[in-house]
Amino acid sequence: MKKQLALVALAVLASFATQAQEKVLNLYSARHYQTDERLYDNFTKQTGIKINRIDGKEDELMERIRNEGANSPADVFITVDAARLANADALGLFAPVKSKLLESRIPAHLHTDTWFAFSTRARVIIYNRSAVKAEDVATYESLADPKLKGKLCSRSGSHPYNLSLVASLIAHDGEAKTEEWAKGVVANFARAPKGGDTDQIKSVALGECGVAVSNTYYLARMIRSDKVDERRMMERVGIVWPNQANHGTHINISGAGVVKTSKNVDAAVKFLEYLASDDAQRYFADGNNEWPVVAGVVTGNPALEAMGKFKADTLPIGALAKNVVAAQKLLDRAGYR
Repeated sequence: MKKQLALVALAVLASFATQAQEKVLNLYSARHYQTDERLYDNFTKQTGIKINRIDGKEDELMERIRNEGANSPADVFITVDAARLANADALGLFAPVKSKLLESRIPAHLHTDTWFAFSTRARVIIYNRSAVKAEDVATYESLADPKLKGKLCSRSGSHPYNLSLVASLIAHDGEAKTEEWAKGVVANFARAPKGGDTDQIKSVALGECGVAVSNTYYLARMIRSDKVDERRMMERVGIVWPNQANHGTHINISGAGVVKTSKNVDAAVKFLEYLASDDAQRYFADGNNEWPVVAGVVTGNPALEAMGKFKADTLPIGALAKNVVAAQKLLDRAGYR
């Protein structure tokens, strides 16, 4: 009997030892792309660190981390858009990260002390080739021109994509001028804001709207679509890289940070460093139609190549993030719902 108990005790201790030795990373992810599976699998193959992933909406995951407090198992929170990452940072969810690799590979304007961008998407102006001229929508500011009255479609003014764009306009043009711009945009609406970027693209293609704004990866999806009708829609849609004559086109990001209560900080930092590797950077581009943040990474995405080169806005994302609250208040005052 004593021998059996001893064997059981040894088995239990062995089990605990195995669990303790197992390398694990708990990832809270608001990136809802099936193509990311390979990205995470490659990390495990390269490092031996297993990823336990919890998927959810951004606000739900942030609230979950807050509620879990010091007992949160989360090691890394990853999401899209600077406004969302700034919100997570404002809630105190991230820990400062020191990594020479990250600081050397990711441009200074694309990271803060606590979170890093790993891919970008450009927020471009799209127009119906039969209804609008490209030269009439060369800048974001031109969207408030009265000549576009009844032609503009948009997603909600409270969506983080729009908040980040308006935050960048505040940085470049000032709050008062941006509020006047927002009022002009509202006056040009063809309909009340609704739907996502893909809905805006299709509405422009079908002539329901003359102009809209979209993230490039939605456009690339339709250019590469296996649906003939979507590819044909793109033949009717023109793409403008806004503000090429001054500060450049606003870019949106996908990024991540280490959760301050992480129990696996080394693994968490290693994961962020992996996302900055050439392999992962290529995957963001070729797998999900996003641009790498690391200079010199060679990609092979025909849709991104077809859209051509452009001058990107280099406004620091930390500075942009500081204007997000002001952007929401401004849009509310302008009636941009």
